[in-house]
Amino acid sequence: MEININCDLGEKSKHHSNKNDPKLLEIVNSASIACGYHAGDEITMREVIDISIKNGVSFGAHPSFRDIENFGRKRMNLPASEIKKLIKDQFNTLQKIADEKNQKVTHIKPHGALNNMACEDSELSDIISKTIYEIDRNLIYLVPTGSKMEISANKHGLKVASEIFADRNYLDDGNLVSRKEVNAVITDPKEANDHVLFMLKNQALRCLSGKQIPCKIDSICIHGDTLKSLEIAKIIKENLINSGFDLKPLNKMKKFLWLRKLLLF
Repeated sequence: MEININCDLGEKSKHHSNKNDPKLLEIVNSASIACGYHAGDEITMREVIDISIKNGVSFGAHPSFRDIENFGRKRMNLPASEIKKLIKDQFNTLQKIADEKNQKVTHIKPHGALNNMACEDSELSDIISKTIYEIDRNLIYLVPTGSKMEISANKHGLKVASEIFADRNYLDDGNLVSRKEVNAVITDPKEANDHVLFMLKNQALRCLSGKQIPCKIDSICIHGDTLKSLEIAKIIKENLINSGFDLKPLNKMKKFLWLRKLLLF
């Protein structure tokens, strides 16, 4: 079975050091790169792209609300026109840098509050889906599995990669436990590994209550700013390989290669 490990990277800011990015890029298969609105800048974007190319890692845009102060985690109610503009502007910034190296941004994954709000809000998720379709319908849209974002992406005919989170706990509705809660984040590498393997084995989200929610799983997210993210990535990759999984960059997964051929006709 093919599986992908993705990581949010290039997030240098007052909240987070990106010193582990080079090591993480030796482990993960795909990188979602901060585009300057919640963290990072053109220098960090170039750095992550260069190291991604070296390691055969696919990379995508990680757009957020314009919110450096809160690392993109403050909820904002913006009109559709502003949501569309901020996504397109961030994607275009990253693609412009990629163009310098004759590379293509192959996926997009919203960050922080923008992502969390869209998971709960069908109208917002539709705005994002339509925006991605307008940018490039061949982009892979990386979304939390079982969310309103996943439903919307499928409805709008996008190439959907459904992800689970290695380092986050789930509520019974399939959404993430708020970061305001003490049990929101999983920082113990063994616990994160067990969390992932359980979900893959059962093809279901593992909620804190013990509830299981059946779901699709294409990718496993490890947040670059999670404590011990490097150790978590190492143990998960090792155990996935030992369990017989075939690790691939998103754009090299068979389901997306087949869809690309279909869309070309």
